[in-house]
Amino acid sequence: MTEATIEKMAPFLQKGWEKAGFDQPTAIQSQAIPLIEQGKDVLAESPTGTGKTLAYLLPLLSKIEVEQKELQAVILASSHELVMQIHQEIQKWGEGSGITSGSFIGGANLKRQLEKLKKRPQIVVGTPGRLLELIKQKKLKMHTVKTIVLDEGDQLLVPEHIHTVNQVVKSSLKDRQVVLFSATLPEATEQAARELMDDPVLVKVTKEQVDTPEVEHIYFVSENRDKIQILEKLSRLDGMNGFAFLNDIGELAVAAEKLAYKNIDIVALHSELKKQDRAKVIQSFKAGKYPILLTTDVAARGLDVAGLAYVIHVDFPKELTQYIHRSGRTGRMGSTSGTVISIVTPREERNLKQFARKLGVTVHKKRLSHGKIVESK
Repeated sequence: MTEATIEKMAPFLQKGWEKAGFDQPTAIQSQAIPLIEQGKDVLAESPTGTGKTLAYLLPLLSKIEVEQKELQAVILASSHELVMQIHQEIQKWGEGSGITSGSFIGGANLKRQLEKLKKRPQIVVGTPGRLLELIKQKKLKMHTVKTIVLDEGDQLLVPEHIHTVNQVVKSSLKDRQVVLFSATLPEATEQAARELMDDPVLVKVTKEQVDTPEVEHIYFVSENRDKIQILEKLSRLDGMNGFAFLNDIGELAVAAEKLAYKNIDIVALHSELKKQDRAKVIQSFKAGKYPILLTTDVAARGLDVAGLAYVIHVDFPKELTQYIHRSGRTGRMGSTSGTVISIVTPREERNLKQFARKLGVTVHKKRLSHGKIVESK
């Protein structure tokens, strides 16, 4: 997509582009936008933080027929946070267009969500379970839907969601357009997506094609029992502003308790928190009230905090894709730099080096001294 394509877009989108201060479109935007505008089904893979949301949102918004007061596009996302974030972007970029939209998530008050549907949104963004529930109740009518987006598709087309996602997509008419975006596109995801699509175009943007901010990958070696001690020291660093990842809610609760005992001001985000509490946690972290947000992969998926300086792997990721998704929360589009910190046992150090080789990045061993990160002797 060239500048000319932006100029061809609706005036409200051009205005939004100028307001955002963007210059050139990113690689994924250049490649995906024209295809989506042409109505093609698209399978897109691009690293985290490269502007994937706008790559589908701009053509989607430009295709909405404002005078048709009916549902025209559905966006599926795997987590509450991602749904809310996408909806904020729709509202931001749709400003002044007259386009109506609504967000629908599990756990939220169903009555209130039914009220939203009475306003006849033209775009709906939601979690698969809640959308299917509304479809089955005949409250969400899919026969007018022209485009369906699967955001973070590798999280949607997994055993626990795939059946629901399939039902949602198949409740629309056969001539719908289906597009999928993800930072990683495993073979199983691609295969499952193709079954919902009609001759899709595969778009793959590699790290080399992306003008990414400088991200440094460093690590500390520690025994398992001492990891929280290192996290405590990291939380006291000047300018600390980071996500600290743990593998499950149990580990997270233990870590939060230990840090609270040491009077460390941290905040925790996990999937069992109520919707309002999750929103409060995110808001307070974004406002800079806490240096570290303790979280699990499920809770942080799709959570975008502008200028996040650090990602800390307290529990080392089990898979490479997990390392990629977590690490991609820092050094995102519009940032200048970021640091990924892994706290590893000697055994995990070997796994980290394997990951680094596969990703083509260099990891540097460090230690903490007098409240600063220094070279390891």
